[in-house]
Amino acid sequence: MSSTNDGSSHAATRAFWTTAAGEGKILDTALSDPPGTSAATTDTEVTVQSLYSGVSRGTESLVFHGRVPASEHQSMRAPFQQGDFPWPVKYGYANVGRVVSGPEGLAGKTVFCLYPHQQRYKVPASAVTPLPPGLPAARAILAANMETAVNGLWDAMPGVGDRIAVVGLGVVGLLVAWLASRIPGTHVIALDTNSGREAVARKLGLNFASQSSFDDFDLVIHASGQSAGLATALGLAGLEATVVEMSWYGDQPVNAPLGAAFHPRRLTLKSSQVGGISPLRQPRWDYRRRLILALDLLQDPVLDALISAETSFEQMPQTMAQILAPGDDTLCHRIRY
Repeated sequence: MSSTNDGSSHAATRAFWTTAAGEGKILDTALSDPPGTSAATTDTEVTVQSLYSGVSRGTESLVFHGRVPASEHQSMRAPFQQGDFPWPVKYGYANVGRVVSGPEGLAGKTVFCLYPHQQRYKVPASAVTPLPPGLPAARAILAANMETAVNGLWDAMPGVGDRIAVVGLGVVGLLVAWLASRIPGTHVIALDTNSGREAVARKLGLNFASQSSFDDFDLVIHASGQSAGLATALGLAGLEATVVEMSWYGDQPVNAPLGAAFHPRRLTLKSSQVGGISPLRQPRWDYRRRLILALDLLQDPVLDALISAETSFEQMPQTMAQILAPGDDTLCHRIRY
């Protein structure tokens, strides 16, 4: 195993932990070997110095405010989470860093990892994915969101020429709309009641609207995380159309208006969740191949528009309380190490 003399053998590092509802702290955290490794197999692990991490506003807001239902405590665990819900818990899954110690083929590489907000960490070498040439580390924090968007479109199965509505323009909704608009012949409308989303939608080349009188879309994708958004999505779908639900509501009750035109139009309401790959693709696709695709799709500089702001790791306790508060207009917030 090759390594650099930069302190990668230090036994401790610092990480952001959610410690109570709406509160978090930066705490000393052990820099321990990843599960399943030993002195005899240290060539299969890497030590990574974080460069950036991204705050996934939707999911991390639920975690930060203690709104993960008890029934989902196990399924909602992040790959390298420490602690148990509701708290104290170290949570996150959008980290980009530099390998400071590891196998020769990875040492010195800039990599993406589904790791929480932490200055330095050890993981199995298989858990990191090198960035493709030309992709800036600062933009690569969007990889997990791009994976979710790709997976959502795989579930939605849009076709050439489809009329597609995307309701809810957070990071995932914007990425879904951007990807769908690149399919030949599609007509995509990006809808959000927040007029502040128009500027970023326009930067991505999308047709923005706060509402639509057209109600005959071939495909509708909902990503607002609100019952009202789901009602809007159902109302936009045409005869025999599919509505794909990409929102995750945590413990929030959801009112789904399944009266009105839902049955006469024979609509399909389909869930999509990034933890599972469409059965139609599973014979050929695995999670690593999907992540490599997501990183490659991030090459377009226009996607920098999805990153609202950047603050330092040391500011995280204040930053998280601010950007995860109800009504905040943040898209993806970047943490700098």
